Amino acid sequence: MNFIESFYPLLNDPKETVITMHQKPDGDAMGSALGLYHFLKLLGHDTTIISPTNWANFLNWMPGCEHVLNYESDKQYADNLIHKAKRIFCLDFNVLHRTKTMEEALLNATATKILIDHHEQPQTEVFDYGISQTEKSSTCEMIYDFICGSGNKKKIDLNIATCLYTGMMTDTGSFRFPNTTASVHLAIAYFKEIGLDHSAIHQNIYDTNTEDKLHLIGNSILNRLEVLYDYNTSLMVIPKSDLLKYYAKTGDTEGLVQYLLSIENIKFGALVIDRDEERKWSFRSKGNFDVNQFARKHFNGGGHKNAAGGNTKDSLEQTVKKFKAILLDYQSALK
Repeated sequence: MNFIESFYPLLNDPKETVITMHQKPDGDAMGSALGLYHFLKLLGHDTTIISPTNWANFLNWMPGCEHVLNYESDKQYADNLIHKAKRIFCLDFNVLHRTKTMEEALLNATATKILIDHHEQPQTEVFDYGISQTEKSSTCEMIYDFICGSGNKKKIDLNIATCLYTGMMTDTGSFRFPNTTASVHLAIAYFKEIGLDHSAIHQNIYDTNTEDKLHLIGNSILNRLEVLYDYNTSLMVIPKSDLLKYYAKTGDTEGLVQYLLSIENIKFGALVIDRDEERKWSFRSKGNFDVNQFARKHFNGGGHKNAAGGNTKDSLEQTVKKFKAILLDYQSALK
């Protein structure tokens, strides 16, 4: 994988380009994709964003979101775009299998592939150019660096700034996580200088809950939360029946795992949700407990030191039993 800086001159040679991100894109994945989309369009590149799956409704307000294709619902058309593309930007994921059913199409694509991501242990052999910086707050911050590094900072307009701010905000927990560095604030200061309305973005992301979503959150805290004090760990188990009862949609469970870390003295929070095809785990931690390694070792996952995810084909009961048994090996680390 060549350094991203060696790609900069190619920005002056517009090509058919596809941008993609991980399945079920969050604010950072969608924000980085849309921010890059608006930038490349300004440079004359014929650019399309393809999401591997659908996404949360609370992201639909973002500038350009109406142009994003859902691979699962328009596979033939999307496959044709991927086949014809000369360049494919892969954002906010480190390995191709995080694009779910898009993986095969991306592997077979002859396009030049460019990685911009902040997760650990990237699949570098499948990318032609790229950058992986785990210390970065978000892929949106990295897209800002990419634009500035290529000498195009002055091309950042309100559409680009709005999209990039969204990912920086969501991936830093509204700027309270340790990954909120000085460089994040400097980027945001520039966005404010060109007229960014940050209050409107916060409102669009956090103040659009449905009644059903609030009922799901309330029920989860009241009836699905277990605190394992011997391990300074909190666990939340969401069965499929809850998702059906509260008409859960994509994005409705986002943020639930953060409630687990808000409990006093809790160092490790784990959320598992019973999905149709698998059980999805989300892990969060405080301090030095490395949930990236935990997820990689036990639940086919990974991510960051203090925020990671995983999955399993085991039943909900089996995977919860396995999780509790594994905690025995980490009791001293969690104490």
